[in-house]
Amino acid sequence: MAPLYSLVTDTGERFDYVPANPPFGKKSSMTFTNEEGEQEKDDLTCNRQDFRASTSNKLLNVVQHIRTMLKITGRVAAVVPDNVLFEGGAGETIRRKLLENTDLHTILRLPTGVFYAQGVKANVIFFDNREASPDPWTKEIWYCDYRTNIHHTLKKKPMRYKHLSEFIECYNPRNRHRRKATWDEQNAPDSRWRSYSYEELTARDKTILDVFWLKDQSLVDLDDLPELDELAEQIIESLEAGLDCFREVLGALRESRRTAVPTSPVCVRLSPGNTDQVN
Repeated sequence: MAPLYSLVTDTGERFDYVPANPPFGKKSSMTFTNEEGEQEKDDLTCNRQDFRASTSNKLLNVVQHIRTMLKITGRVAAVVPDNVLFEGGAGETIRRKLLENTDLHTILRLPTGVFYAQGVKANVIFFDNREASPDPWTKEIWYCDYRTNIHHTLKKKPMRYKHLSEFIECYNPRNRHRRKATWDEQNAPDSRWRSYSYEELTARDKTILDVFWLKDQSLVDLDDLPELDELAEQIIESLEAGLDCFREVLGALRESRRTAVPTSPVCVRLSPGNTDQVN
């Protein structure tokens, strides 16, 4: 992907394929030098005429930007965090337009922490660009839930190509229009591959595309918990991710305090007969 500042304008380039693993971070910001020569940060909200919604959410802007980079028949595979699939407001608008103007045909739900910081849940969305049409191009979305009851760690049990072999087979890259669901409510309720129709998805609150149907066995079956060393490693990774988030919050608080405009002090004068007069 191009640098973040390229989100501000359309470069005019168009591509057949865009594989993307954009940098994680919910808010876009730019650093500039003020009149005193000090550096400050400010939220960056992209107001582009070719964007369907204005937002400071960096990943939502990346999704919009990627779509503008495509040729009419361009294809995309992009890694995005869960909030792109469920955030309201601009997020809902962008998802609806994506369903209408592209064929958003596949979403792969990945194990926690495979992309981005530990503790962050990510997905790969696959969509094909299409020309303008009065009818929505997306007819159904195929989901592969390779997250629920799946345990991977970066060190002892990293995810490998072989772990996605079943997904690749179900994806059927030779002819994705001949896919078959492996999930069945009666005969295969634990299968990871199924589809939802456009009507089912748009009927959901805020057009939320963060869909799951498998039961988390760790919540109902204590015998299915990971090994103790795996649990310990996951806890450490989650704590480290939490500390990173708190550091970002602390940095933002210090920055806002440093750039805040000082207010005039309130003076209280005590005098005989009037002990609460304020100047």
